[in-house]
Amino acid sequence: MTEWDLRKLRILRTLRERGTVTATAETLHMTPSAVSQQLTNLARQLGVPLLEAQGRRVRLTDAARLVLRHTEPVFEQLERADAALAAHAQGETGEVRVGAFSTAVPALVVPAVRSLRATHPGVTVRVREAEAAEACDLLSAGEVDLALSLAAEAPGAADPRFTRLPLLADPLDVALPPDHPRATAPELTLTDLAAEPWIFGGSGPWSDITRRACESAGFSPHQGHSASGWTAILAMVEAGMGVALVPRMAAAGREGVVMRRLGADRPVRHVVAAVRKGAEAGAAVARVLAALQAAA
Repeated sequence: MTEWDLRKLRILRTLRERGTVTATAETLHMTPSAVSQQLTNLARQLGVPLLEAQGRRVRLTDAARLVLRHTEPVFEQLERADAALAAHAQGETGEVRVGAFSTAVPALVVPAVRSLRATHPGVTVRVREAEAAEACDLLSAGEVDLALSLAAEAPGAADPRFTRLPLLADPLDVALPPDHPRATAPELTLTDLAAEPWIFGGSGPWSDITRRACESAGFSPHQGHSASGWTAILAMVEAGMGVALVPRMAAAGREGVVMRRLGADRPVRHVVAAVRKGAEAGAAVARVLAALQAAA
């Protein structure tokens, strides 16, 4: 019977996910030559070619994809085994590393941590702020145990590596300067603001979200300014420099601007939690997921 080397299989799996030997090496904290050597040894052990040249890069062979397809359930079971051992050894204690995008930290993670301190003080949450897409990369690389992301940036529901849990639909409201003529209008639509300068997010998916929402309403927004954080965006709105689409989670308690809710066609962003498949069975991870659902 063939001897299966899980460490080498993990390297092959990461290469499939990251696309290049260099990116694989960076993810696994190895050198590219070590990655290549391990995959060469794995191909020799299995007796089939796993990689083939494609220009200056390499691609997985059909045999490599066959191997990964059959070993994916093994990785899931190993995650379940890790979770079961942790639950057995630690009971109601454990550490869960959470990667979350900026607005999710105060709106969801902090309330969840406060709740856990009261009900399950043995569960420790370690928070790492990251962009929505980066949080999922950290989860894939094993650097966090749970990722809070936007549905558009998270792994698809059909991805066999992850379990995805919808948390909430966060409406997008319009931030206006206090003296804006539409600030007190009985009703407001995006098309009412088609001629305004818009303030876009300077990082993450926010520019795309603003552009898509406005284009769905029938116009292309004029980008007047950009900023990477909601504090800066809302400060520019307050100063009368433009208007902005802002998630309700990000604008809670903000003074100095007028937050207007849109009508039935208002855009929303969907917030999800993701864990590696099988890890949701762990007691500590399950407690954190439940606390996040309650906060949502």
